[in-house]
Amino acid sequence: MRKSPGRSIPSASERIRDLYREHAGAAERFFAGEASTVEAVAAAFVAALKSGGTLLFFGNGGSAADAQHLAAEFVNRFAVDRPALAALALTTDTSVLTSIANDSDFARVFARQIEALGRAGDVAVGISTSGRSPNVLEGLRAARAKRLVTVGFSGESDGAMRDACDHLIRVPSRTTARIQEVHIVVGHILCQIVDEILFPEK
Repeated sequence: MRKSPGRSIPSASERIRDLYREHAGAAERFFAGEASTVEAVAAAFVAALKSGGTLLFFGNGGSAADAQHLAAEFVNRFAVDRPALAALALTTDTSVLTSIANDSDFARVFARQIEALGRAGDVAVGISTSGRSPNVLEGLRAARAKRLVTVGFSGESDGAMRDACDHLIRVPSRTTARIQEVHIVVGHILCQIVDEILFPEK
């Protein structure tokens, strides 16, 4: 195929820099306007953990991986050794997930677990880059009905998630990869802030 006259093809290194600038731009736009939201979520996590509550994380696909990643950081350790913190990813028990999906509906796979495991004062963290994942929304609604604190991680098109959340981490992007990248940056910041508040001597 012949090249169009006057049109250059970007090199791989140029493309890499472009993609990094997209990431950095999405992160900068988020933190310029939403740092206070991250602070409020950190305070909610600390309050729940201090009172013996649990952080419940859930999402689909890459967001399920983020849910498991963040739960592991709290249960085991983040940057320093410290006592274990109560966190659970609702994406890992295949028998529970498949039985709910088979006997009821896939949209209920997180809501049913929250009905079983959630307690008032716990924090439910639903992660959906679109803000429209039916099972994430159902999980948040079930959490609200049981008087859990509800936190959503979404992208620019947050859909119905805003109405189901006490706190919404909304990344100003419509690109799934950029949204997920900022989500995990926020997740790591939350881990760090919670550790520093609960274990200042560390």
